[in-house]
Amino acid sequence: MRRVLIVHFSQTGQLDRLAQSVCGPLQQHGDTQLDYLQLQPVQPYPFPWPFLDFFRIFPETVLMRPQPLRPLAVDASTRYDLVILAYQVWFLSPSQPMTAFLASPEAAHLLKGTPVVTLIGCRNMWLMAQEKVKARLDQLGARLVDNIALTDACGTAASFLATPLWLFTGRQKPYSWVPRAGIDEAEIAAASRFGEAMAQRLTADDQPIEQPMLTGLGAVRIDEKLIASEKVGNRSFQLWSRLLAALGPQQSRRRAAGLVIYILFLLCLIVTVVPLSALVKKLLAPLTKARTEREKAYFAGPSGE
Repeated sequence: MRRVLIVHFSQTGQLDRLAQSVCGPLQQHGDTQLDYLQLQPVQPYPFPWPFLDFFRIFPETVLMRPQPLRPLAVDASTRYDLVILAYQVWFLSPSQPMTAFLASPEAAHLLKGTPVVTLIGCRNMWLMAQEKVKARLDQLGARLVDNIALTDACGTAASFLATPLWLFTGRQKPYSWVPRAGIDEAEIAAASRFGEAMAQRLTADDQPIEQPMLTGLGAVRIDEKLIASEKVGNRSFQLWSRLLAALGPQQSRRRAAGLVIYILFLLCLIVTVVPLSALVKKLLAPLTKARTEREKAYFAGPSGE
């Protein structure tokens, strides 16, 4: 009997549907047991988000200082043949509940020496979050064998408006003139192909999983235009997070005042620097083609595009 653990947290339900699609083929095999571990923060996060509350958690999320979880409903002594970590991306970082899980004593036991598949559902920028997850998995002695990343269908430019509106209104298409936020439902359904590949490998023999199972299935797509943006954004987020955290606790007035300044800075950045940097990168693309290809291959691993 093969045992698979799915660790997940979703505010909107979209990531849960994605995890169910991926795990559907696994559930159909009688010799595979699936255990679901839903992460539950001690103090639940609101959805839809009040505007300022969304940014109040920014410093702790980026600095990976999560708030505590409720006791995890899992036997940490159980040895799993595969663990699937389904997580959202918050501020170019793993969501606070997933960060909290990865810092827990249970994760230290469950993931040591265990093959791991990461499953990401997000707007479009997930590279830096995955780098942080990879670093933590290395610390825990886990083996990352595959990564799946599905992103919003409305495109990079439109998602700057569509995704925040979803977060703050709770509706994926609150107005007729706004593109629908989120991953395309057809793409979520098609994600079952990843589960089929995992099921074939798990039931082929009883040997440990050491190699990628999803090569050639389009588990990730790397947008080379976003690589540099993510790196620059992550450095900026790290700096601002330390400054804002130093101002005071999440609910303090000083933190709120600092956040207002930061939000104005961020809006100006999106309107001016982001399009300008995109133009510069396009002009320099012929000169940086070789480096870009190397970066794409690295970030696409271990599953590949």
